[in-house]
Amino acid sequence: MSKIAVVYWSGTGNTEMMAEAVTEGAKEAGAEAFSFTPETFSAEKMDEFDAVAFGCPSMGDEELEDTEFEPLFTDCEPKLKGRKIALFGSYGWGDGEWMRTWEEKCRKDGAELVCDSVICSEEPGDDEKEACRKLGKSLAL
Repeated sequence: MSKIAVVYWSGTGNTEMMAEAVTEGAKEAGAEAFSFTPETFSAEKMDEFDAVAFGCPSMGDEELEDTEFEPLFTDCEPKLKGRKIALFGSYGWGDGEWMRTWEEKCRKDGAELVCDSVICSEEPGDDEKEACRKLGKSLAL
């Protein structure tokens, strides 16, 4: 049984809803899945998990939230090489550039992105929640 961490930051609750769907999907696929916020996760915990889903909305000028999530993610980056990960998040403006930038950063760090990232504008609907469940299942396999 694989062990999955779902690590996210949410300001409005949209990315939190996505994280809940990712966790559900991983559990449906038979994994042990645990949800964390930046204050409950650390880079030291990375080695406890077979795969990690990271979720963060687009903030400012299409960037990761910079006071809680980005510092945690930066701490985790040295542990990404060869690790199965997936990315998700919501946005209120722009075209998803922050996700493309984040994906590229993860690839340069040597992470294995196991599936397409999931993004949605504002609150996730049924289609986006289902995509998040599939993302969780992809991490579990």
